[in-house]
Amino acid sequence: MTVDFVQQSPSASEDQFEFYWNQKGEWVEEPNQRRGGESGVQRVHDASGRLLYVKRQVGHTYRSWRYPLGRPTVLRERDALLALNHLSVGVPELVYCGAQQAADKQWRALLVTVALDGFVEIDNWYAAGERERLGEAVHERVLQAIGQTLARMHLGRWQHGCLYAKHVFVRVIGQGDSAQISVALLDLEKSRQRLTAHKAASHDLKQLRRHSSWNSTDWDRLIYFYKTVFGSAIKGLR
Repeated sequence: MTVDFVQQSPSASEDQFEFYWNQKGEWVEEPNQRRGGESGVQRVHDASGRLLYVKRQVGHTYRSWRYPLGRPTVLRERDALLALNHLSVGVPELVYCGAQQAADKQWRALLVTVALDGFVEIDNWYAAGERERLGEAVHERVLQAIGQTLARMHLGRWQHGCLYAKHVFVRVIGQGDSAQISVALLDLEKSRQRLTAHKAASHDLKQLRRHSSWNSTDWDRLIYFYKTVFGSAIKGLR
């Protein structure tokens, strides 16, 4: 059985899955054993020179009430990428996603995305001194962009599921009042849609608070901006 989701084709005459499966590049994440299978990520360049990330998995599945026998995790990540893009939440551009199940029921799966050009992990942004270089007015707008991005995701009832600071990326172009600020979220492998927006928000924001370096003042500002879009407070959040 083969399940393919293609947005951009390498060649009309080539097999999409095998084309990307056979690409070789630098390992960003060496193949590791988890979720009952193997998963790894490589960097490759396409014919136009774009930097792509190829997530390659074997037997790497998740189970749910809907998929009790297991489903490739890249398909869940693909669902989240498309949904969050529709909600105007910054995510990597999807190039290709495919999964093949052999006669022995073993899955091979691929997820290919475009590198986030100019984006920096938020903690690395701070470590590089960008807050001091750009000033507090721009930093305030960075917190605003992060808070509002997360609120749009949660209003769509989508839960990131692994919302650590290392999965929040920012890009700031320019300085002062003319600075253009963008936010993108990565690692959506555990993302899913919850029954309510509050359930999604409560899980993610508590997780982000535990796994971030924002002090109380900065965190309160981020949550203030979050609530301007979300519309209400999240119980038990500090």
